[in-house]
Amino acid sequence: MTWRMVLAALAGVALFAATAYQTEIGQWRRQREEGLKRDGGWLSVAGLFWLHEGANTFGQDPGNEIALPDGAAHAGVFQLHNGKVTVTMDGATRELWPDSLDVAKVGRLSLFVIQRSDKFGIRLKDPDSQYRREFKGIETYPAQEEYQVTAKWVAAPEKMPILNVIGQTESMDSPGYAVFTLHGQEYRLRPYLETPGAKELFYVFRDQTSAKETYGAGRFLYSAMPLDGKVVLDFNKAYNPPCAFTPYATCPLPPPENRLAVRIEAGEKKYGH
Repeated sequence: MTWRMVLAALAGVALFAATAYQTEIGQWRRQREEGLKRDGGWLSVAGLFWLHEGANTFGQDPGNEIALPDGAAHAGVFQLHNGKVTVTMDGATRELWPDSLDVAKVGRLSLFVIQRSDKFGIRLKDPDSQYRREFKGIETYPAQEEYQVTAKWVAAPEKMPILNVIGQTESMDSPGYAVFTLHGQEYRLRPYLETPGAKELFYVFRDQTSAKETYGAGRFLYSAMPLDGKVVLDFNKAYNPPCAFTPYATCPLPPPENRLAVRIEAGEKKYGH
C-alpha cells in the first residue's frame, strides 16, 4: 500500500468519525426540541401561582385567586396547611404531592404542585400555550469535536449552595469537580447531584458567550459519573435552562466557581421569550 493510499484511508476514517459524531449530536438536538414541544414539555408551562396558607380558589372566573384560561368558572380549591397541599374538586378532596406526577385536570389544563424551599406553588401546563404555539426552534453552534473534552475528576465532596431565579438558596451535594483544558488553558467545573442517588452529574455554568450569543443566566450540561478518574464533558450538548422558554420556571443559577473565563462556542445559543 502506498503512502497516498494510507493517507486516503486515514482521511476516510477521520471523515467517517466526524460524520458519525455530527449525526449523534444532530439526533440529540432533535430529541431535545421534541422534548420541549411535546405535551407537558416546558413550552406548555404557562403559569406559576404561589400558594398562601389556607384556601386558594381556582377557576376561569377572574375573581379566583388562581385565574385560569380554561375550565369551569369556579373549578375548586387548593388548601395549604403546614406543608401539605390538598385539592377539592367536584365535592372530593385528595392530597397532591409536590414535584410529582399528581395532577389536577381543569378543562385542557394540568395543574401540579411544586415546592421550592418553604414555598409551595401551582404550576400550570397548557397544551395551547403561547410559548408552544410560537416556538420556532433553537439556534445552535455547529457541532465541533474539540468541545467534547475528557476531564480529570477530583473527588472533593461538599455541600454546594445553589441560588435560583426566585432568590432562594438550596444546599446541594457535590461529589467533586472536573478539571479540563480548552484552547490551551485549564478550567474547572463543579457539578452537583439533582436528587439523592442521581446517576448523572449536573453542571450549571456561564462562559464568555453568556448574555451575548448564549442565554444570559447560563446553560446546563450533564455528564456520566466519573470512570477511572475521568469524566467526559460534551459542550455540544450544553443547553438552555427552562427559563429561556417560559417565565414560569424556577431555574438554578451558576455558582461563582462555574463562571468560566473562556468562550464556549458550542451547544445552544440564546432563545428569547
